[in-house]
Order: sequence, then C-alpha cells, then structure tokens
Amino acid sequence: MAFERKKIGEILVELGAIAPAQVTLILEAMPISGKRFGETGISEGLYSADDLAQGLAVQFGLPYCDLNDVSLDTDLLEQLPSGLPLRHLLVPLRRDEEGLVAAVADPSDIATLDDLEMQLGTPLLLQVGAPGKIKLLLEKGEGSKQVLQEVSEDFKLQLVKETDKGEEVLSIEKLTDDSSPIIRLIDSTLFDALNKRASDIHIETNLDGVVIKYRVDGVLFRATEPLDNRFQSPIISRIKVMSELDISERRIPQDGRFKVRRGNKSIDFRVSIMPSVFGEDAVIRILDKESIAADLKGLTLDVLGISERERVRFRRKIREPYGMVLVTGPTGSGKTTTLYAALTEIHNEEEKIITIEDPVEYQLKGVVQIPVNEKKGLTFAKGLRSILRHDPDKIMVGEIRDPETAQIAVQSALTGHLVFTTVHANNVFDVLGRFLHMGIDPYNFVSCLNCVAAQRLVRKLCVHCRKPVEYDENVLEESGFIGPDYQDVVFYEGEGCRECHGTGYMGRSAIIELLELDDEIRELIVTKASVSHLKEVAARAGTMFLRESAMEKVVAGISSLPEINRVTFAG
Repeated sequence: MAFERKKIGEILVELGAIAPAQVTLILEAMPISGKRFGETGISEGLYSADDLAQGLAVQFGLPYCDLNDVSLDTDLLEQLPSGLPLRHLLVPLRRDEEGLVAAVADPSDIATLDDLEMQLGTPLLLQVGAPGKIKLLLEKGEGSKQVLQEVSEDFKLQLVKETDKGEEVLSIEKLTDDSSPIIRLIDSTLFDALNKRASDIHIETNLDGVVIKYRVDGVLFRATEPLDNRFQSPIISRIKVMSELDISERRIPQDGRFKVRRGNKSIDFRVSIMPSVFGEDAVIRILDKESIAADLKGLTLDVLGISERERVRFRRKIREPYGMVLVTGPTGSGKTTTLYAALTEIHNEEEKIITIEDPVEYQLKGVVQIPVNEKKGLTFAKGLRSILRHDPDKIMVGEIRDPETAQIAVQSALTGHLVFTTVHANNVFDVLGRFLHMGIDPYNFVSCLNCVAAQRLVRKLCVHCRKPVEYDENVLEESGFIGPDYQDVVFYEGEGCRECHGTGYMGRSAIIELLELDDEIRELIVTKASVSHLKEVAARAGTMFLRESAMEKVVAGISSLPEINRVTFAG
C-alpha cells in the first residue's frame, strides 16, 4: 500500500497556524488565485511563509531550518554552479559524509531535486526554509562573492571629475604610468573602508607617526599600524589633489569633495583638512548613497529600531495636518534618517513635500529635494522662503542654525504647513532653550510645536559572537539595573568575530525620547517652569527618557551595558 501524505491544511491546523474553518476559505480562494494551497493561504494573509515552511517540513518528514540563525558558507556556495542556488531556491548549509545538507523552499518538487542530485554528483540531505529568507541569504552571498572577485582582480578605483559636460573619468593610468605607493595606499584605504561599512576615515599625525582610523557604527578604531611621519605630507597632498584643493596652503582649514567610481557605482567623499601641531590632519566622510538606499529599501520607522511604544506616538504626530516636528541630537545620531523615514511613511501623491538640506544625503522618491549652496547664496533661510512660494504641504528643513531660519520655520508651521526639522541639542528640554535664545517668541513657538524627539544610536551586538556575561552588583546599581524588574535579565557582550571585524557589534539601533506637547506642557514652557517640573509632567504624560529607552535595548539582549553607558548617562 502506497504511503499517503497528510494534507498541508490538516498539518497547519495541528500546528495552530490556522483554524479548521480557514481551510475551507483557502480551498474556495484557490481557483481565483490560481496558486497552490500553501501560497494561497499566504496571499490571503492567514499565516506566514515561515508557518508554511514548518508545515511542509512535517508533511515531508524533513527538519525545518530557521534561516535567521544561519550565516552563509561562501566557500560552499562557490563550489556550486553560478546562478543555480537562486534559480532553485536552495541554500547549501554544510557537507557531511552522507552528502550536501541544504535548505530548500519546495520539497514537493521531487523531479527537480533528483535532477539537482545528478547535476551536483552528490546526495542532497534536505531541510525546509522560507523562500523569502533563502533568497535574501543567497543575494547577500552573491554580493560578498562579487567583492572577493573585485579584490582578486587587482581592483582599481576610478577618480571622477565633474565637468560642465558631465563626468570625466580620471583613471589612475591617466595620472601616472606607474602607480606610486601613496596612490595605492589611499586607494586601498578607501576600498577597505567601504568594505568595513565605515562612515568616516580619519588620518591623524602624532609623535608615533601617521595613523589611519575608521569610524564604524559611530566608534573609531585603528585601521593600520602607525606609518612613518615622512608619509604625512604626500598622503595629505594626494587627498588635496583628488579634492582639487590648494596644495601650497598648509596653515588654514580647507574643505573639498571628490567622487570615485567603483564598478558601475559612484560614491561621494567629503574632505576636511585641518592644520595641527604635527602638520595637517584629514577627515574623509563617505557618502555612499546607493548602499544607504539599498540598506533602507522600504525605509520606515520600523527598520530604525525605535521601540513599538514610541513608534506609535511618533507616527501620530507626523500625520498631523500642520505644526512642527523637531528631532534633536548630536552629529551622527541619525536625526536625518529618522526624518527621511517619517517623510517616506507619510508621502502620497496628493501632497507636495519639499526639503532643503546640506547636503542631500540620498534621494527620496516623489519628494522635491533642494541642496543648500552657500557659495552661490542659497542658504537655509533663502531656500525656505522660496519653498513657501512653491506651494508645499509638508516641508523638511535639514537643520536650523540661525534665528532667521528658525523664525521662518515657526511662521510656516503657524500658517498651516507641517514642518520637519533638526536642531543640535542634548535632550528635548535643551531644544526649548535653544529656540528661545534665538529670539523666537515663546508663545508662537510652543503653539506650533507638535513634538520634540531626542535621539541617539546604540550599537547592536553581533548575533554571531554575543555571549552572556555577569556583572558585579555595584556595577548594576550604578547603571540603574536594580529592583524586581531587572531580577532575571540576562546581560550579553560581543566577543568579536570575523563577521563584525572583531568589534563585537554590528549595525546600530535608534533610541528615542519623545515629548508630546499638550496644553499643560505648553503653559509650563511659556511660564518658564523649572526643567525638573517639566520632566515630572512629561513622564506622567508618557515620555520615556533616553536612558530608559537604552535600558530596554539591554533587557531585550540587543545591546550591551558598556555600550549604553557610552551613549547615555546613568541615573
């Protein structure tokens, strides 16, 4: 008697993914969808692709593979014919004595799987994974494979010069027949920084020599051993040549920019040269717009790591018809990205959104973006005045730096526009003082203000090497982790591995302190109430302060105690 498999509908009911009545719903929807039972249920939103993968694993008597916990073995992937894994949605996991262990999306396609065994010349030991996760893992693997190929092909960067007729490539060969060691050093530094996800390159000179550092996830680390001091002048000169700066001037700061083409992709670099006791130092800011855009596909507040509770409150405020939404924090705290996410979420075809920024960090679809150009006289204040004549519904001002811009922004918010902007301040209460010092009328300011969000970024622990740690009670007490709420918290720290370049951290997550302005808080600000009184009232109204938000990340195992102590004050 032939073995009869259980129907997938029955299995999903047994697993608790759907109710028995929903099986009938899916069967009725199948002729309309033209898909199989499993896919129809997903498109109807009754269960997830993970639920279906678990059901298929039970149906075929195979193990289920949760691909969230899997890191791709690129060596194993390279042994398979190019394009085959993506075509058949198959992830190679490992080899053992019996054959190749692999996760597949569709174990029911027996004929194709038999063909694959023949093609690969090895038995396949199957596990079942969700198709979306298989695809994502393979695409990432293809990306890193490409990088390795580029490096092995004696990779050369192409310097691009922008001319009136477009872009002209100044290849290394054009500049010099024999690439000098300095040119090779700068090229390899830029290339290495891009691969390590650095946001800045610091070239510093001290008594020991020239040190090159990268800023990754907001923290500096040394990229090389100190180079001899005699290299300092040629390195800085090379960077000045690339940025079209004055090589002979060494006593005043200089700012410039250059663009480099890597394959078919252009990357902008902003350069700042500063004279110091030991000569000149340089900081190169990397503006890799395309990689930002790829990382933030579907940029929403969800992907920034802001807690669910604060997301709900913030979303309510960004959807109000007019007023001002202020985001504050130091340089590099992700303020602009949060505003981009807010604009992306509220954007629709019915309203015009215009931004003025310095610089435009990356392009937002359907939004008019204007870059500030101080040399040509286009300042924030001038640009903002012109924007108001351009019939906008929502406006974003990259940063308020002077009383004139502040004044126009407040007026715009009072006259029916929704204005998003950023200001440099430490927390939500310092912002109020900053505006009042700019000579803004307190009553007008609080009338137009919808909310103030103070933001920081904390590094996330690397999932590949994080391990539980125990702390002394004094340390926990000093950091505020006392009381019954923190009794059973497991603390983690990153050990450092190849995936995170030995730092123990990978990526960053936003923490936010959100003050919503109601009538009581508005009145207290106008009557110049003390900050301690304001804090009490804000806490009662639901404001969670930065430290509490950071502590939540530690309790959830996302970040570590040393990291939140680096970013926020205890107590």
